[in-house]
Amino acid sequence: MAKKIAIGGDHAGFQYKQPLINWLTDHGYEVTDFGTYTDQSTDYADFAHPVALAVESGQADKGVLLCGSGQGVCMTANKHQGVRAALVWSEELAPLARQHNDANVICLPVRFIQLETAIRSLDLFLQTDFEGGRHERRVQKMSC
Repeated sequence: MAKKIAIGGDHAGFQYKQPLINWLTDHGYEVTDFGTYTDQSTDYADFAHPVALAVESGQADKGVLLCGSGQGVCMTANKHQGVRAALVWSEELAPLARQHNDANVICLPVRFIQLETAIRSLDLFLQTDFEGGRHERRVQKMSC
């Protein structure tokens, strides 16, 4: 099970970051917070890159990224080799991202989901294993 979690997001994701950190630490995860630390306007890439680098380097087992739509942080994180970031806007997508795609970063669209959905999706994401099998071949074809 993933125990080291990197988290980050821009100003739009700021309102969910601390509640997610609290949930993670309450459930035994070691969390590295890459910011932002205020709700002042920022650029999502400034936080997505450090989270993706932490996952890519093995400093973190999994990553959590937050922004308004989830799209910007997801696109940015997926530029990193070895990172498979998944945009998750419903609880049903979180386990599928892990089972079928071996996603290692969850991207949450804070302006479009409730905090409870974000927490439940994160929980499902972290508790679900990659199925391997036929999915392994497909995941291996992702990298350029």
